[in-house]
Amino acid sequence: MSEPVFKHVSNYWNDADAAKLDPVGRLIYRSNKLGSDQRITNTGGGNTSSKIMETDPLTGEKVEVMWVKGSGGDLRTSLRENFSSLYQSKLIGLQKSYANRTDKGLKSAAEDDMVGMYSHATFNLNPRATSIDTPLHSFIPAKHVDHTHPNAAISIAASRRCVELTKEIFGGEVAYVPWMRPGFELGLAMQKICQENPSARGIMMGQHGLINWSDDEKECYLRSLTLIDKASAFIETRYQAKGGDAKAFGGSIHTTLPQELRNKVFAKLLPWLRGQVSKQKRFVGTIQDDEKILRFVNSKDAARLAELGTSCPDHFLRTKIKPLLVPLASLPAGTLDDAGVDAFVVSLKKELTTGLEKYRKDYADYYNKCKRANSPAMRDPNPTVVLIPGLGMVAWGKDKSESRVTAEFYNCAVEVMRGAEAIDEYIALPLQEAFDIEYWLLEEAKLKRMPEEKELARQIILVIGAGSGIGKEVAHRLVKEGAHIVCVDMKAEAAQATAKEITDKYGLGIGVAGTGLSNCGLAIGLACDITNRASVRVMLDQVALAYGGFDSITVTAGVFWPSDTSGHIPDDKWAFTFNVNVTGSYIVGDEASKTWKEQGLTGNLVLTTSANAVVAKKGSVAYDCSKAAANHLVREMAIELSPLVRVNGVAPATVVQGSAMFPRDRVVGSLAKYNIPFTEDEATESLVNKLARFYADRTLTKSPITPADQAEAFFLLVTQRLSKTTGQVITVDGGLHEAFLR
Repeated sequence: MSEPVFKHVSNYWNDADAAKLDPVGRLIYRSNKLGSDQRITNTGGGNTSSKIMETDPLTGEKVEVMWVKGSGGDLRTSLRENFSSLYQSKLIGLQKSYANRTDKGLKSAAEDDMVGMYSHATFNLNPRATSIDTPLHSFIPAKHVDHTHPNAAISIAASRRCVELTKEIFGGEVAYVPWMRPGFELGLAMQKICQENPSARGIMMGQHGLINWSDDEKECYLRSLTLIDKASAFIETRYQAKGGDAKAFGGSIHTTLPQELRNKVFAKLLPWLRGQVSKQKRFVGTIQDDEKILRFVNSKDAARLAELGTSCPDHFLRTKIKPLLVPLASLPAGTLDDAGVDAFVVSLKKELTTGLEKYRKDYADYYNKCKRANSPAMRDPNPTVVLIPGLGMVAWGKDKSESRVTAEFYNCAVEVMRGAEAIDEYIALPLQEAFDIEYWLLEEAKLKRMPEEKELARQIILVIGAGSGIGKEVAHRLVKEGAHIVCVDMKAEAAQATAKEITDKYGLGIGVAGTGLSNCGLAIGLACDITNRASVRVMLDQVALAYGGFDSITVTAGVFWPSDTSGHIPDDKWAFTFNVNVTGSYIVGDEASKTWKEQGLTGNLVLTTSANAVVAKKGSVAYDCSKAAANHLVREMAIELSPLVRVNGVAPATVVQGSAMFPRDRVVGSLAKYNIPFTEDEATESLVNKLARFYADRTLTKSPITPADQAEAFFLLVTQRLSKTTGQVITVDGGLHEAFLR
């Protein structure tokens, strides 16, 4: 098979790279290349296989083993451990077991039973759970099989004239199989098609996707690309003939609002909307407002198509049966001032309130109409996709990764609708079929097998002062428990550096202000001057654009300005100290309270005070007084923000190691103050250790206090472990008896 030139997909195959790999390695290589092009398959979707001769570990004989991408996983990122391996002869032998079950009239039960039988065909004790698509790969009599979910192919599969279009586009090269739930019956149907159509090299799966094969792995890969490219070319020709973008989805009836205005509206709207869709469990949001999604939401046909829902099973498992489209009669024209933005947001909330009520009722009706005797309980009835004309799409998920994938999948659904409408007429899966996929007992079992969510899962937590010291340690501590972290610092580069440390370790990219906030990942770095209310508001709005809102805030930012040798501190430094250590925390809490009230979700505010707040001593009068005020600010704000938000404080003491508040010159000054021997050329680390040891010896525990010790207290206060604690200050000072309250 010669290598054609592709227009609508990319050929990533490199013969030299592939030649270095063993047969399983080449399967992984093929899979990764297919998954690298989202026009070929979506995140987590599709699977690939190769039938390879292996040595049986028991008999030492050569046997045919099918390696197939296992349950879960993603083609683009899959490794060897993501593939299951099964004896091909045993898989074929399972056909007799299936026939015995279906002969007893238990066809539906037999489908589910067979999934449990695959483990009996496992080769070499491979622990990877195999996919429900395993029979599709096993029963096709070819060495290599690719099953993908290309938008172009699904556009054909989701067209009313799918059978005729498949023949028109591909001739006899691609056969057709009507919609069947993935499993044993579908595999048998494909086996029969191959027997009756020996010239076929692929099958269009009604409302599902494409499967094709070859006895040569590169040829299989290129065939996938060729078929997808041919389908794409056919669609684009018809699309342009019908008027292209200008006439897509019946043409535009709404105008896209300018980007700056969209951002203002989203920043005000999303925390409220997050609260509305998070009635059962909290969600994290992703905005999608690129040209393609705006073309859809602004169109005449958007309401009709959105109501039909998605077609491909992989799509609606994440996007639910359908999205919520806000039916706006009109959009504001021109530039809006702040009052105009507020008025528009009020009108959006009204429309969304009505829409959400109807959506939940429709979802409950769908469940009650389609449920079976053994169906799982109804899941969260709130939408995971919200479409707003003029603004775009908001996708929701349990974490940022899932909300981004949800957005990706609905984008795929829109592309499918575009293609299907261009060549014919888009149709969705019948409701009962959709329900049987969404509430499939095997899918429910998979959900139950998933690890329990971490303690701070679904939480978005701001760490102010995350660029160094205690703040950086708090950020790393909280993300370990599943939180999304907004790293905030006076210096953007410091905040972004901490965010990068987190994403380098845990995955997902960083978002940077001004470069597409909603494309951020598990952490984001933002700059903010907490003494400036406008700066704080801008930062909180950026958080709304990135995640949809937030849950808790920890403020670790602080400054220390020592008195001079006479005990004097300049007036401007006194004001500066109070501005950062007290006023800044107040401004943060006061501005954040607006967002917390909009969300209607409980939250936490944790401020940093100090043991110095109750210990009077020479040389730190401004710092000590500011921290005494911060202690009382905790109590005052606990009253102000109750009952929605708990406010507590952490009072560190003598944190020298890793603290940004102890630069070398302050360490040297403190050593001199306490007559601790040192030399001017001594390494900073040595000086820090001496001072930390001195401070530790003054405590009851005799142990140096570290940023990690403080981070543990912050962690406790943002969890539910101390859910009835508010207005309190937890001291983490090693037992500094001078700080015992009198």
